[in-house]
Amino acid sequence: MTDLLVVTAVEAEAEAVRAGLDGRLTVAAIGVGPAAAAAGTARLLALAEAGGRPYAGVVCLGIGGGFAGRVEVGGTAIATRSVAADLGAESPDGFLPIDDLGFGTARVDADAGLVATLRAALPDAAVGTVLTVSTVTGTAASTAALAGRFPDAVAEGMEGYGVACAAAGLPFAEVRTISNVIGPRDRSAWRVPAALAALTKAAGALGLA
Repeated sequence: MTDLLVVTAVEAEAEAVRAGLDGRLTVAAIGVGPAAAAAGTARLLALAEAGGRPYAGVVCLGIGGGFAGRVEVGGTAIATRSVAADLGAESPDGFLPIDDLGFGTARVDADAGLVATLRAALPDAAVGTVLTVSTVTGTAASTAALAGRFPDAVAEGMEGYGVACAAAGLPFAEVRTISNVIGPRDRSAWRVPAALAALTKAAGALGLA
């Protein structure tokens, strides 16, 4: 697909993605967090529609945290679905996802065709659920809780679910390259340059979509 919209949170990610795409697709930084991601993506899709050149799909690319033992730092994670992990309610019995409350769903499946293309181009990537969080996980307790609730989760970011909601039926995919292990916050252990380099490589796979 030459008419995919590719979105990232920040400009540093967008620059890394552009380096891998070499001008083949539109790439835009839309802001940090699910609300900014949804609003920014929706605006770009609406402008394209109004201009008579609608996009055929949306891909969210960015760096993120990876679950230990499921994906390596510097590695890549391809989402089979994007889940708003903290969208719901607390209760004495634990967290209640919005799905259980009857107010919709916190889960959006990625497009099977895009996922298959990305998996073929990135055979070493981890594949599974990618969580969207408004607060980055930074303690052992919260990491264990998320890993328990989502045994197939490979990574977390802050935009995927918002982008997926804005895509509103268009083919959607999310890819995260891993800068750090999810767990007790240790900024000195983050490997952002390695994750950005991996993001450039992952972006190149979109040229095959």
